[in-house]
Amino acid sequence: MFIRKQIFEGIGSESAFLWGARQTGKSTLLKSLFPGSPYFDLLLSDEYDRFQRNPGLLREILIALNSPEVVIIDEIQRIPALLNEIHWMIVNKNIRFILSGSSPRKILRTGSNLLGGRALRYELYPLVYQEIPEFDLLRALNNGLLPRHYLSHKPEKLISAYIGSYLRDEVMAEARIRNISAFARFLEMAAFSNGEMVNYTNIATDCGVSAPTVKEYFQILEDTLTGRFLPSFQKKPKRRVILAPKFYFFDIGIANQLVKRGRIEFGSESFGKAFEHFIYLELYAHSKYTDLNYQISYWRTTSQIEVDFILGDHDVAIEVKSTDMVNKRHIKGLQSFAEEYSVKRLIIVSNDPYPRQIENVSVLPWRIFLDQLWAGDIIS
Repeated sequence: MFIRKQIFEGIGSESAFLWGARQTGKSTLLKSLFPGSPYFDLLLSDEYDRFQRNPGLLREILIALNSPEVVIIDEIQRIPALLNEIHWMIVNKNIRFILSGSSPRKILRTGSNLLGGRALRYELYPLVYQEIPEFDLLRALNNGLLPRHYLSHKPEKLISAYIGSYLRDEVMAEARIRNISAFARFLEMAAFSNGEMVNYTNIATDCGVSAPTVKEYFQILEDTLTGRFLPSFQKKPKRRVILAPKFYFFDIGIANQLVKRGRIEFGSESFGKAFEHFIYLELYAHSKYTDLNYQISYWRTTSQIEVDFILGDHDVAIEVKSTDMVNKRHIKGLQSFAEEYSVKRLIIVSNDPYPRQIENVSVLPWRIFLDQLWAGDIIS
């Protein structure tokens, strides 16, 4: 069993929503953190039917249980009407609820009760480096980091089934998308754009739909927590900068499968992009799990000078390089950024075997970087 970094930092005695894409491990996490608490799984057909017919049944059960301290309800988005009962019990019976689901999109779309600010929001992502004993980078880059996929010796069929049953079927059904072939094509084109600046017009042309439709498709991926935008850093630039955001899927293995990437090996053409994607996912999870919630952005000028990731308000600038021998030409983007902004640390994350210092830039092997990140030594 993996020991997850999501420990509901700052929850105190509050209720909470826990959102996360399918198979990230929400149910397993909740059962381990709240053993013995009443647990209702709305993915079970009999459980779903019972509460769908009579949401008030939940109140009757919990009163009979003498108002337990914490109650877990899994897949809450399937029956938004339950939230009115939950709201009443939080206010009148002082019961804490942990409510999990794949995304709040359906609840928001139906205008249902989101508990009026009485529940904090948390998310669970695929596995991260420090949750995995004897972490294997190439396995992570090839399999992705959804728990079942990472552990599998032959993950291709699992990933393909995930894309078919969840990304295509379930997400499409939830978003009420009628043009099935266009959305399927969009997923592939979005994967080809993974880690790149988003050009709605070009993707629309390839998919045979309008640019506003493509923009809506991207929003659906973001709303369902299966992808997210990385904004550009735009604070008072001296140089002209690119404004378009980048886009990343929530898992490396999903992006690999959508673009039909072959086996990723050290030094291969596909290694660099997957490696950068991996570091981004680690940064994002660290920001949220530690409750630091620092901004992550990228910086690129119109003259093509770029830094992969800016953390916070230009606190830390990070460049990711797949090479095992960083040299002076690799630090130019970081140094250009430091000419415009006061930066606490300039870092290159690489496959170098040893940490080094090149002028004002720290070169950190990826393991050392991630150890420092999760120890709070990169940003705090």
